[in-house]
Amino acid sequence: MRRLLLMLSTLVLATSAEAKTLYYGSRAGMEVTIVKTSGIGSSHARIVAKHTRQNAIAFCRDYVGKVTEACIAKELQTPLHLEISANCRTGRFTTFYGANMLFQGRNPDADAATDCLISDTDENVVLDGSGASGYDYTLDQFKALCPSRVR
Repeated sequence: MRRLLLMLSTLVLATSAEAKTLYYGSRAGMEVTIVKTSGIGSSHARIVAKHTRQNAIAFCRDYVGKVTEACIAKELQTPLHLEISANCRTGRFTTFYGANMLFQGRNPDADAATDCLISDTDENVVLDGSGASGYDYTLDQFKALCPSRVR
């Protein structure tokens, strides 16, 4: 029995250590843990995530530089939409911040700061590749939903 419990606890640790995360922001440790996916690569792609204590600890450690209960509690209060979705055929998708986006494919301008064109359809702007625009983590969220659209 003891051996079985040890094996189960090792399995639980391995499973949680292997949990996949996805960035919701540009700062170190701004991640959520993926708990469910469905329809990846389809017109109904969906990822459900959870903002865990471990995610908050990573943010406090990697970005803030100090892990405290106050930091963890504050990070866990970050307002997020913990489900993102996409229509991989049309390129329309949502982000963890609840923004509506449109992936428009490769950027035809070889000198541009971005490899792909992504528009924020709520704000009617094209993400410019800067950290402030959220281009990198927004593209990563689309890649997770529609991996075959971005190579």
